Amino acid sequence: MGGSLGGILPIILMFAIFYFLLIRPQQKRQKAVREMQSNLKKGDKVVTIGGLHGTLDSIDDNIAVIRSNDGAKLTFDRNAIREVKEEAVL
Repeated sequence: MGGSLGGILPIILMFAIFYFLLIRPQQKRQKAVREMQSNLKKGDKVVTIGGLHGTLDSIDDNIAVIRSNDGAKLTFDRNAIREVKEEAVL
């Protein structure tokens, strides 16, 4: 009885380590990204996953129109927005 528990205990311990070091932090990051994308609004300064910096010109359920610094308007999927940039106060 004790031998079988001793053989399975390292597997359980390894799963717990993987959960707390890999799975749980990834779930937290995904939740934060979903919240950020649901709180987007017109005028936010954003960066896409491709590295484009711009300002949200319009946004709906699936599409975001981003205005770049040269005035061009580009259409992206809402999920392509990686982060909202905060303005630095000088």
